[in-house]
Amino acid sequence: MKITSSSFTDGAPIPGEFAFAVPDPATHVRLSSNRNPHLAWREAPAGTRSFAIVCHDPDVPSRGDDVNKEGRTVPASLARVDFYHWLLVDIPTSITEIAAGAYSDGVTPRGKPGPAARNGTRQGINDYTAWFAGDKDMEGDYFGYDGPCPPWNDSILHHYVFTVYALDLERCPGSGSFRGGDLLQAIEGHVLGKAAITGTYSLNPAVKA
Repeated sequence: MKITSSSFTDGAPIPGEFAFAVPDPATHVRLSSNRNPHLAWREAPAGTRSFAIVCHDPDVPSRGDDVNKEGRTVPASLARVDFYHWLLVDIPTSITEIAAGAYSDGVTPRGKPGPAARNGTRQGINDYTAWFAGDKDMEGDYFGYDGPCPPWNDSILHHYVFTVYALDLERCPGSGSFRGGDLLQAIEGHVLGKAAITGTYSLNPAVKA
């Protein structure tokens, strides 16, 4: 399988319009357009019955001691964990391209609704759900795509991996809300092929993209 995007080039920076936030010289960050990027894929294996898309950032700090705190920096030596930004399943085989902004166009406080989405697809809960827990203005279930917003004081560049999976299932197992780990476990043994494209992003002016 092969995957491409007209929104960004593999290994290159993701434009701010596809991020949750962009740098701001006065406040460090401000909310952005938060549009999902364009994705297109081809050469799916024979027997494919549906597609699934997962976007994750493997560079998220495992501890929040220094995150977004004045006068402090998140060290590069800190262990990193996965943060899921988008889970989209039950994509019919007739669809091999997703337009920019088709599933997300703006930040929705308390999260976009789900899991049902356009074209009969379903979207899982991304990890902003846990990130905003306890925030009276933002907490909620964040279904669908919400783009990059790495700590503005992180010392490393973050990588956003968009993976399309070709599955031998017409519909992903399970119903209701699901998270990244749930999805990967559900499709185990059903992946006929996959392809990935990676974009980078940082809110720290000192980090080179």
